[in-house]
Order: sequence, then C-alpha cells, then structure tokens
Amino acid sequence: MVDEKLVHRTEIEFQGDHYEIAVYCRTDGRHFARTYFADDDVIINDGSSLEEALARHERLLPLAVSSRKILQEYAGIPRRSRNSRI
Repeated sequence: MVDEKLVHRTEIEFQGDHYEIAVYCRTDGRHFARTYFADDDVIINDGSSLEEALARHERLLPLAVSSRKILQEYAGIPRRSRNSRI
C-alpha cells in the first residue's frame, strides 16, 4: 500500500543553484514537501495543506542551503554534488 501520493512538483532557485521541491499527500490528508540535496541529505517540511507545506518549505529551504554551505566552508569539505532530480 502506498502511504503517499505526489501532488505537486516545482523548482526553486537560490544562490545560482536550482532545487526541486516535491509535495506529497499522505492518506490522512496531511501534506509534506521534500527536497534532496544528496541521497543521504534531505529536508522535509509538513503542513495541513499543499499550500502550507510548500510555503514552509520555500521559507526554510534557503536556511537549509546556507547552513550546509557554511558547514562545508568551515570544515573544509568540498561542495557535494547533488544528484540531479529536476
């Protein structure tokens, strides 16, 4: 049984990079938005509607991107290449 259904897909540009946002609806009617930075690095935000989940995700995605870049610079870690999911 599938617990979630893709209901919306969009892309956001931040600091010259493009990030895919996929929004899903769960069987209980709640929604969540998900963006992959890498196979083992993902951000998820939920909400009671597609609009709420997407708005939260769009608001928090720049913070997630910036914090990862700061950590990479501080630790001297080369920038991870994302698998293209767009």
